[in-house]
Amino acid sequence: MTERRNQEAEHYFAATPKSEAKFGMVHTRLRGEPFKFLTASSVFSKKQVDSGTRLLIEAMQLPKTGIVLDVGCGYGAVGIAAATSNPQLHVVMTDVNMRAVQLARKNIKINNVVNAEVRYGYLYEPLNDLAFSCVLSNPPVSAGMEKVKALITEAPQVMTDKATFQMVIRSKIGAKTLPLVFNETFGKCKILAIKSGYRVLIATKQQSIKS
Repeated sequence: MTERRNQEAEHYFAATPKSEAKFGMVHTRLRGEPFKFLTASSVFSKKQVDSGTRLLIEAMQLPKTGIVLDVGCGYGAVGIAAATSNPQLHVVMTDVNMRAVQLARKNIKINNVVNAEVRYGYLYEPLNDLAFSCVLSNPPVSAGMEKVKALITEAPQVMTDKATFQMVIRSKIGAKTLPLVFNETFGKCKILAIKSGYRVLIATKQQSIKS
């Protein structure tokens, strides 16, 4: 069972999954709105919007304007829900899994979203030309805690002053260690929501002190 889980984690965090794509369609409601998501094998939570992603979507605090990042977007549920919730925002989604990137791009069209785009790449590498007022993530915990920590510690490089970083984590995995990483990176964090074995952490990038 452990070997199987490791293989699945490698698949959805792999740049180019080798397994044949088996497609499906998820119908759901998020933040009171209906959505359809094309999914496929080797992409995280292909049969439904998982509880952690759903909690992040329902609890996320979005700015009134600016650019929002969904890092590790999978097939795009978080980013597409954010873009739909506030048409004044521009939402950028990234993923290291090319199959996920392709699905997210299709799902933008399926859900008639006009204020979102998808970029391919590892964590923040494809984003050196942008600064975000909000960063959202359901991190790839199964790919290793070091990757999750990097996702947190490198986030300020692409964030504007007073931007928020919001991440959903499992209460049984990282609930003690990840808040410490948040505190070291941002100064402090708080719990935005708790439900079904998950919790959403939120932190704010402190304003830079100009000399």
